[in-house]
Amino acid sequence: MVRRTKEEAQLTRNRVLDAAERVFYEKGVSRTTLADIAQAAGVTRGAIYWHFANKGDLFNAMFDRSLLPLDELVESTLDGKEEDPLARLHELFVWCMRNITTDEQRRRVFDILFMKCEFVEEMGPVRERHQNNMRDGMERIERALRNAVEKKQLPATLDTRRAMTMLHCLFTGILHDSLMLPDIVHPERDAEALIDACFDALRCSPSLLMPASA
Repeated sequence: MVRRTKEEAQLTRNRVLDAAERVFYEKGVSRTTLADIAQAAGVTRGAIYWHFANKGDLFNAMFDRSLLPLDELVESTLDGKEEDPLARLHELFVWCMRNITTDEQRRRVFDILFMKCEFVEEMGPVRERHQNNMRDGMERIERALRNAVEKKQLPATLDTRRAMTMLHCLFTGILHDSLMLPDIVHPERDAEALIDACFDALRCSPSLLMPASA
């Protein structure tokens, strides 16, 4: 009986998350109320509050379940024993770009995050968490670049902070444009070539090198 109750609770939680995803996508986050989500899920507002403290908490849970299972691939870019960290980083960017835009659920969630989420006061914790996730991701990219420099795959004088910033901005820009203009930016077709161009800049751009005196 206890097991069944836990299973039912999990089913209700998933139903609420599915409904939130649909309503956020249709109406935008700021215009969506918990009552809207409850109606779409076929549950009471009390059932939502049983699982989630507020709309921000619900949004975070919706986003978390769409996070990419990348721990192993990410760690390989940081591993000092990895012989080709640059290839692993390249693989990571290409895989993310293709998966986020071809997996229907992840594409919908990132569409909500990029274009249908206003970080108004009630969404302050969501904004803060998103910022922290971005900082963590950027730090990992820079660590991977330093690993590639140590393996002599990139110039010894590469400014890894500036290179990381460029990569992150280009990557998120490509994702955003693929959501807005899928007829022009097509990651499934173009991902590898676009990431190749970014990595060519890491190897060749004088603007990404530190001054000789630095």
